[in-house]
Amino acid sequence: MSFPHVYLVRHGETAWSLSGQHTGRADIPLTERGEAEARALANRLAGLQVVKVLASPLIRARRTAELAGFAGKLEVDVDLMEWDYGGYEGRRTADIRKEQPRWNPFLDGYPGGETVAQVAARADRVIARVRALQGNAMLFAHRDILRMLIARWIDLPAQQGRRFDLQTGSLSVLGYDHNLSEPVLRGLNQVG
Repeated sequence: MSFPHVYLVRHGETAWSLSGQHTGRADIPLTERGEAEARALANRLAGLQVVKVLASPLIRARRTAELAGFAGKLEVDVDLMEWDYGGYEGRRTADIRKEQPRWNPFLDGYPGGETVAQVAARADRVIARVRALQGNAMLFAHRDILRMLIARWIDLPAQQGRRFDLQTGSLSVLGYDHNLSEPVLRGLNQVG
């Protein structure tokens, strides 16, 4: 028996993902390399049968979906927006830790931004929507919301999303083992 899959695609490179700056709600476009990463995804994703394609409304995710060949099927889902980084938007972790040495976003959240629980609630809503589908889904989004989705899919606490690394232009796959009550991670951070 074949069970549905959920394909998770992190958007292509941006200037801020390259520099290591936290890019939450800032609507940063893809770099030239990011567009190339998105076009390369088209070959990898061609032929996958999906009943729903969802993307964050931010341009870097939508553009990745378009260049990957899903422009005509794309639906925007605000729950797939990246974490609201509040006062840490545009800052690098190394710089933040000079002021807050023990700061961990998956434990502490972001001052003036979303809490871990708020992002987890958005991830849970997305999961509920894709689990209700009769078929495969593809989601184009951002690093931290996708990390949270992975953790929540496999029944881990939201904070455990910090354990998953996702590069730009990467593909991860969620699915099931023996039945629909056994969600699993089938592939993580596949690039190239």
